[in-house]
Amino acid sequence: MLLVIDVGNTDTVIGIYNGKELVKDWRIRTVNTITEDEFNVIAVNLFTGSDIKSKDISSIVISCVVLPLVGILDSFCRKYLGRHPLWVDAKSVNIMPILYNNPDEVGADRIANSVAAFEKYKTSLIVVDFGTATTFDAISEDGDYLGGAICPGIKISAEALFLKASKLPRVEIFSHPKKIIGKDTASSIRSGIIYGYAGLVDGIARRMKIEMGTAPKVIATGGLSDLMADVCDSIEEVEPLLTLEGLRIIYEKCKIRHCRF
Repeated sequence: MLLVIDVGNTDTVIGIYNGKELVKDWRIRTVNTITEDEFNVIAVNLFTGSDIKSKDISSIVISCVVLPLVGILDSFCRKYLGRHPLWVDAKSVNIMPILYNNPDEVGADRIANSVAAFEKYKTSLIVVDFGTATTFDAISEDGDYLGGAICPGIKISAEALFLKASKLPRVEIFSHPKKIIGKDTASSIRSGIIYGYAGLVDGIARRMKIEMGTAPKVIATGGLSDLMADVCDSIEEVEPLLTLEGLRIIYEKCKIRHCRF
């Protein structure tokens, strides 16, 4: 079995693959101060609850944008699983040309998203990942990573509003109002955040399409992708586990090409 781990700034998503089948996936909070022993306790509990044995894990691939956790997870893999993980970055993954001025600056999760999206759709693409930050990644018809855009995530934007405007109440943003014109403060805030962010997504996607000179397919992923797909005109498909699938594909292709682990 293949263990895939995507470490984000807010959440860490873990998956177990048996061949191409995603057997199980979990989402836990990212804790920068966790130790390899503590991570093992969490992992063992998750595995046990799904009748998965650690000894059945034969390979590991990880994407991580939280630098303090790289050494911790590497130690966890070696100490408790007896495996050397494949760490995804621009140097280890040479299956997609990265046309960034400095390819090392492209996050591992963005690489995984782009690889998975192009593998499935085989066309020019814009991948929108709704995470702690919202990222836009452009992929050409030939499968080249062209670059993208990064902006504050929905939750970060909302948190900034609540912190700086002391009279405004904190509201949940896990659903969107049926009408844009709110009839109370809470619905007005929710409307402004959700529909305002939809305008941001559609605006950036429209400008990227013009710059790319093609008609790229717009794919959404990340924790709030389902919510935003309902209000964004530009989003055509939702792939909530795109990053995990990208990690699996990267591992399989690197294994074939005998990449250095």
